Amino acid sequence: MAILGSIIKTALDLNAQLSSPTEDVEKAQEKQLRNLLESAKDTSFGLYHDFRSILAAEDVVKAYQDLVPLHDYRSINRRWWKQQQDHPNISWPGQPKYFALSSGTTGKRSKRIPVTDDMLASFRAVGQSQIAALANFDLPADFFEKDVLMLSSSADLTPHKEHLEGEISGINSSNIPGWFDSFYKPGKEIAAIDDWDERVQAIAEAAPDWDVVALAGIPSWIRMMLLKVIEHHKLETIHDLWPNLRLYASGGVAFEPHRRSFDALTKEPLQVMDTYLASEGFFAFTARPGTMNMRLAIEHGIFFEFIPFDDRGFDETGQLLDNPMVVGINEVEEGVDYALVVSTPAGAWRYLIGDTVKFYDLPALELRISGRTKYFLNVVGSQLSEEKLNAAVDHLAGKLNVEISEYAVSAVKNEEGEYIHQWVLGGEQLDAEKAASILDEFLQDANKNYRVARQKALKGVKVLVAPRRRLYDWLEQKKKKGGQIKLPKVMKTKMMNSLLKFLR
Repeated sequence: MAILGSIIKTALDLNAQLSSPTEDVEKAQEKQLRNLLESAKDTSFGLYHDFRSILAAEDVVKAYQDLVPLHDYRSINRRWWKQQQDHPNISWPGQPKYFALSSGTTGKRSKRIPVTDDMLASFRAVGQSQIAALANFDLPADFFEKDVLMLSSSADLTPHKEHLEGEISGINSSNIPGWFDSFYKPGKEIAAIDDWDERVQAIAEAAPDWDVVALAGIPSWIRMMLLKVIEHHKLETIHDLWPNLRLYASGGVAFEPHRRSFDALTKEPLQVMDTYLASEGFFAFTARPGTMNMRLAIEHGIFFEFIPFDDRGFDETGQLLDNPMVVGINEVEEGVDYALVVSTPAGAWRYLIGDTVKFYDLPALELRISGRTKYFLNVVGSQLSEEKLNAAVDHLAGKLNVEISEYAVSAVKNEEGEYIHQWVLGGEQLDAEKAASILDEFLQDANKNYRVARQKALKGVKVLVAPRRRLYDWLEQKKKKGGQIKLPKVMKTKMMNSLLKFLR
């Protein structure tokens, strides 16, 4: 009998019964802001923006918004985070032990985002809430005594100035709490292997020694790892080796385009939880079965604001207005795209992380990532969000009964100097001309701005089909394989031309 598992499961069930959703979300979020301001009031940032007067104000949130400007990475890094690499107490007390290198999907130099001890504590707190939410899932007691395989970037971090740096998943892996060591796979030794292929090979060789019940990681790389294990041991499905595998915690990209390929690797579908974990924080997680919605973590050290991703907050090119509308958690509406703004215990203040989110169940505080502000294709007025692009690719895959889990699109000029949309689809046995026609027809029906653009400046649609592995080879050529790395959905012309040249 799984005695330890039964104890853990009983504790989780009791925690679920005693826990109830926060009723006053506005008050809960104000408390998080007050805690952040109090902690940082004597830092350079806090003194410059007079956090003490904000804390003394009758309306703390309004005073904060009046005195502290919105930041993107460029502005906050130039004035504050760069200095924090060399000096303490700049935007948060002390000096960060870690800086997270962004995944660099834009092809530019990686960003360095501070990760403090208090930020790591926030990560752990949200992770514990996610574990507690497993009480809502139908899992056997012995589930809680078996192995969890977390596929991250390398945990072998690089020294730089006064800190260590690497991708956030590698930083988190290097800070796995001691009590979790016996459950955590592949273990810190394998996780520290820098080369992606060598790390996956080591996982495949060690796999028979584990009884994995849960997976965590970005879908594309988890799938490649599972394929390697299946191939190495000549299996039909991964359940032939890990029969108790039940749960998959996805994250980083939309899972639905990958569902069919995952189902092909398992005897029975896995229960999928989505997670919203970025270099800047762990913001939300799926808390109940039967949905990919994620519950916003409003009591874990982070203060959230939201900017409508429409003409109230952004212009027609997707650029932030000088004086955008900003709303709090108590003012958001279901079905509206919002650019997410966070203030965190890593010294991020009113920081736009570049994601857009959409609420689907306000009473449960459940949302989904709807896209990226930069993944907004509007060179010729087509105004296509990542959500619309995903919908078009899902429609194409369903219509042709094929799997397309990776794609990229860009506005490029043809030989006549006119703009077209160039798509690259990761798949096999796909008619490029037919795919172009289906994508074009769907988007014209779904988006009037795209339809108008096709009648004017957008002169055509082209598709190049390539094996998915070749897209990952292109990422590897750019030293961006594995871990948190994702193929950009919307590319600038230069990046698309680089990809096309590589594929051809």
